[in-house]
Amino acid sequence: MLKNFFITCSGVDKNLIENCSNGEQNKYAGIGATVFFTAVMATIAGSYALFTVFDTIFASIFFGLIWGLLIFNLDRFIVSTIKKSDSKWKEFLQASPRILLAVIIAIVISKPLELKLFEKEINQVLLTEKNQMTLENKTQIAEQFTPEIASINSEIEDLKQEINTQEAKTNALYEIYIAEAEGRKGTKLLGKGPVYKEKRDKHDASLLALNNLKKENAEKIKNKEADIATLIENQKNYESKTQPIIANFDGLMARINALGKLPWLPSFFIFLLFLAIETSPIFAKLISPKGEYDFKLEDNESAIKTWVKQQVDQRNQLLQADIAVNKKVYEDIATEEEIYAYKQKMARDLMKLQADSFYKKQQKML
Repeated sequence: MLKNFFITCSGVDKNLIENCSNGEQNKYAGIGATVFFTAVMATIAGSYALFTVFDTIFASIFFGLIWGLLIFNLDRFIVSTIKKSDSKWKEFLQASPRILLAVIIAIVISKPLELKLFEKEINQVLLTEKNQMTLENKTQIAEQFTPEIASINSEIEDLKQEINTQEAKTNALYEIYIAEAEGRKGTKLLGKGPVYKEKRDKHDASLLALNNLKKENAEKIKNKEADIATLIENQKNYESKTQPIIANFDGLMARINALGKLPWLPSFFIFLLFLAIETSPIFAKLISPKGEYDFKLEDNESAIKTWVKQQVDQRNQLLQADIAVNKKVYEDIATEEEIYAYKQKMARDLMKLQADSFYKKQQKML
């Protein structure tokens, strides 16, 4: 039963192979087994690749089975369409497009399995890339908020500097009126005279202005610091919103790119393995000599071609004979007086009808 199943997978004519020797049947059973197990590996590879896309096991298995059946059908078609001939070069030319297709299929099958085999190494590469992307993302977001924060900090420094300037001015006025009272500067008269009072009033006015300025600027600084805190909070929120995008950066394309950054030699050998598996049925048919099945298939196809050619030739001969007979029949009819008299009578009646119709038309017009 298993042998019959693999023979069916090889795409041979069951009616012909059943009458062949056991060795011939085993050869095609081996080819069919290769086709079948290649499709099984394609199903596994396709399911894993689609799992990285859909992230659901049932959908991945369903579409993976469809992919495996597609590969099975392609491989079976490739193997079944290769015909043995007396010229090896002709056979190779016949198989070259199929070999190219087999190479493409081997690449498609091997890549998802490589992703699974090197999953840990790929995850390490993706982790490094995610960390780098996180740093770059924070830098880019910071570039959006930093100029505004720096501008507000500059305004806060200006407000503080304005207070310092007014405070220095007030301290200077304080020193002036104290020196006047002590007689060290100004009029150099000891005591609190009119000049002292004038300078004291200037200091008191400056001190009042300083206190008012401190109160106003403190309120402004508080508001601006609140604005900075809001901007920093917005920056963190924006980072938290974009981080899940980076965290989910592990899809099929990202894993393929990460695989490309790993050493190429292990992946290349895996590809060669699948290429050997995929092309083995083709090369098995190319290098094997003509077998019993090939002779029977060639005899069967030759008989059909001969029969079709005979049928076409017979139809051509029948057509030529029918044309010749028809030509002779109509030539004989053309010389008969009875036919001539009948057609003359019909033409005379037709001309009468035309004359009557013309007369009636002219009469209506008048």
